[in-house]
Amino acid sequence: MPSASPPEGVFAALAHPTRWELLTLLAERGDSTATALARELPVSRVAVVKHLAVLDRAGLVGARRSGREVRFAVSPGPLDATARWMAAVAADWDARLAAIKRLAEDG
Repeated sequence: MPSASPPEGVFAALAHPTRWELLTLLAERGDSTATALARELPVSRVAVVKHLAVLDRAGLVGARRSGREVRFAVSPGPLDATARWMAAVAADWDARLAAIKRLAEDG
C-alpha cells in the first residue's frame, strides 16, 4: 500500500454534492464570487459561503479580495496530490491482482 496517507480532507470536502458542484462551477468558469455562484445553485448565498469555507480549509479553493468582492478560484494542488495518491493505490492493487493471477495460472 502507498506510504502517504490518503487526503481525507479532500474526500470529506468533496463528499457533499453542493461542494462538488461549487468546485465544478469554479473549474469550468474560472474565478467567481459567492453571490454569482449562489445564482447557479438551489441554496442561499450564506450556504455557498459556508461550503466555500470548507473547500478553502481543504485547500481546494482560494479566495482573493478584488475591491469589495471576494473572488474564489480552484486551487489544483490538493486535487493533484489526491489523484497521485489514488493512482498509487490503483497501481498497488494492480500489482496484487497480477500476483494472484500468476499464482492461479501457475498452480
